[in-house]
Amino acid sequence: MTTKRPLRKQIIVPMNKINAEFIINSAHLHITNINKCLKDIKSDIITDSMCRVNDGIIITINQVTAKLDMKVIKKYLKNINKINLDSIESLCLPSSKSYMKITRLPYILEYINSPITSNILESVIKEIYLFNDIILAFKP
Repeated sequence: MTTKRPLRKQIIVPMNKINAEFIINSAHLHITNINKCLKDIKSDIITDSMCRVNDGIIITINQVTAKLDMKVIKKYLKNINKINLDSIESLCLPSSKSYMKITRLPYILEYINSPITSNILESVIKEIYLFNDIILAFKP
C-alpha cells in the first residue's frame, strides 16, 4: 500500500521478526480475537488486516483509534502464547519523520575523559521536551 502521507488508520507494533512471523501466520485468528476484545469494550474500531514489515507488524483498522483501543490490542498481543513479551514495544501510530543533523560536538567529554557515545547523546536530547520520541538513525 502506498500513501502520500502517514495513514492514521494503522497501528504500528514494533517487535522482532520471529514474533511477527508467528502472528502473521495465523493473522485471521488474531484479527478475529482483537475484534472481539474491542467489541467487549464497546469500541467502534474494527481490525481489517495485518501485514508484516521489517521491524514488526502493521494493523489496519477502519477508523482513527484512541489510546484505550491501542491498550486493548497491546494487552491481547502480550497474552498470545509463544510470544516473547520483551520484544513487543509500545504500539504507535504512523508519523512523519524529520531529520536533524548534529554537527560540531566534541568527541571526548572533558570532565570524565571518555568519548561521547550514542547513549549519552540520546539521553541528553531526550531531556528536551521537543525530542521525547527521538531515535538516532546513525551512530556518532
